[in-house]
Amino acid sequence: MEPIKPEVKQRVQELRQLLQQASYAYYVLDSPIMEDAVYDQLYRELQSLETQYPELVTPDSPTQRVGEKPTTQFTSVRHNIPLYSLENAFNIDELQAWDQRWRRQVPPQTAAEYVCELKIDGNALALTYENGVLIRGATRGDGVVGEDITQNVRTIRSIPLRLNVETLHVTSLHVTSLHVTSLLERVEVRGEAFLPLDVFKQINEERQKAGESLFANPRNAAAGTLRQLDSRIVAQRRLDFFAYTLQIPGRDDVSIASSQWEALALLQKMGFRVNPNKRLCTSLAEVAEYYQYWDTERLNLPYMTDGVVVKINSFKLQEQLGFTQKFPRWAIALKYAAEEAPTRVENIAVNVGRTGALTPLAEMRPVQLAGTTVSRATLHNADRIAQLDIRIGDTVIVRKAGEIIPEVVRVLKELRPPDTEPFVMPSHCPVCGQPVVREMGEAVTRCVNTSCPAILKGAIEHWVSRDALDIRGIGEKLVHQLVDKGLVDSVADLYDLTSDKLYKLERMGKKSAEKIVDAIAQSKKQPWSRVLYGLGIRHVGNVTAQLLTEKFPTVEQLAEASRAKIEGVYGIGAEIADSIYQWFRISANQTLIQRLQAAGLQFATTADTAAISDGSNQKLAGKTFVITGTLPTLKRDEAKALIEKAGGKVTDSVSKKTDYLVVGENAGSKLAKAEALGITQLSEAQLLEIL
Repeated sequence: MEPIKPEVKQRVQELRQLLQQASYAYYVLDSPIMEDAVYDQLYRELQSLETQYPELVTPDSPTQRVGEKPTTQFTSVRHNIPLYSLENAFNIDELQAWDQRWRRQVPPQTAAEYVCELKIDGNALALTYENGVLIRGATRGDGVVGEDITQNVRTIRSIPLRLNVETLHVTSLHVTSLHVTSLLERVEVRGEAFLPLDVFKQINEERQKAGESLFANPRNAAAGTLRQLDSRIVAQRRLDFFAYTLQIPGRDDVSIASSQWEALALLQKMGFRVNPNKRLCTSLAEVAEYYQYWDTERLNLPYMTDGVVVKINSFKLQEQLGFTQKFPRWAIALKYAAEEAPTRVENIAVNVGRTGALTPLAEMRPVQLAGTTVSRATLHNADRIAQLDIRIGDTVIVRKAGEIIPEVVRVLKELRPPDTEPFVMPSHCPVCGQPVVREMGEAVTRCVNTSCPAILKGAIEHWVSRDALDIRGIGEKLVHQLVDKGLVDSVADLYDLTSDKLYKLERMGKKSAEKIVDAIAQSKKQPWSRVLYGLGIRHVGNVTAQLLTEKFPTVEQLAEASRAKIEGVYGIGAEIADSIYQWFRISANQTLIQRLQAAGLQFATTADTAAISDGSNQKLAGKTFVITGTLPTLKRDEAKALIEKAGGKVTDSVSKKTDYLVVGENAGSKLAKAEALGITQLSEAQLLEIL
């Protein structure tokens, strides 16, 4: 047998140390040091290594125990029925693998339904009722022993203090007098306590004003609230609760429901809140559809969710399948892609952008993050590097910033190798070799050589981008070829390109070359606002460009405007005004405009755009719209653009101020809220008819 490499043993030891520290901080100190998604990824990496090298498994490994011991601040209580954790799946393939596993435990062709429920990102509670009255509320703890927090649980208004047992004689639920008697004797209800997002925001605002540390997320805030010794504070924080299962301990002879779906209905009748976004599915394909729908729609919910819990509906089938040492075989947590993940920095590179800004980038061991493979993350600037104290070889936590750009959020210094050195920003441009500068009061280091190839490439990539001239077919690789081979020294040179010149480039076919030339020609029709944005003037985004072109209908008017006149445009401050004024004073930029005008680009507002700007054709002025579901032909961005072009406003959430809800297929919670508020609903066809 091949000996195990020292680096594998070291990594296993590192992972165990970090996971044990995280468990202690979370369960005992109540001070989490990492997000659940990060813990899950580290745990799975350790699990994978131990599977590959079973001789490395030790009794004290985090993979060898179900949970951690609870803190001793509250009275410890033993659960009458253990609270098992759930096995995790992170994609549809892993869900299908789970389905195949449980099916091997039962006769072939066994029919099954699945109940899908949103996995609330909160804290599990076990509630005990005797004679219909709440007598105990306990935390999950390690699944066997939890903490008695009854006084705090009693403050949660969505948890009934007395059950509505007397009203449970409902034939459809198979509830008989025996069931009611059993429920009155003793019943345990499991569910999730959580903080709504608006309450979480309010709590953090109050803590900030008081100079207290902020909660990292709603789950941590809920955990901290439940562990308050003063129940009056708990009451003020307005925790909420969703119930998801119930059991009668010690009464195997009594079946109060035959399925999870029936149990949820029974819980509702008993007086509990049950999440309304549940679904009974007859196939795994329907489960996948539910999971994919809530991947985006969950962003509109008033609370945090991190996945979907999938349970086999039949209690009889659940009983047949039973449990593993750690998990029920009949349920799984199908989690959404992690927004944060741990990885290791293999190098720190420095990128030069179109404005000359030097941006340090962490080049990392590839890691799955929010459904994509990430191997690079921004470090922003020298100040951020110093703040993080990040070094090559460090283990870091990386996340998606604004769901687009990955960034490093913290360094796990306890895993730092002993021979690392602090990173220092370069004194010369890594592309052209010229000295770089950092102006007083700025965090950014810049290359100021206007002939720098990196600045030119960035300028062209910006010019052809979707929000600027939207020239399809010209991507980063082609831009690099055009600059490196000397075919383009300015964005104006794009309009001198021919298919013959492009055809000579690598991996360029004749038809592709002709399409690109045609796309470049079509860009000449783009309006003055897009051209202004495409010029890449510092601080001028697409919204600012629109405001400027409404005030200055021609390039000549803008070029001749004073700083004060530019600053007089609503939304434009002194810094932006100065940047625009200075840009038009540079002779190279004046030459660029002349060349682009000669090529046929639009540098004046046309009659069509003027009509929109001066208020004519503003059919939807003063009206507020919300869009939900998938529209038949329009993408959501396109529908939004049409509404805004006609003077309307599009928001993300339904309120009393909403005038219209545009409804497509698979409409979610927004539709129910709109119906409750009596808001007018429009189909895509009706919207287009109005327009």
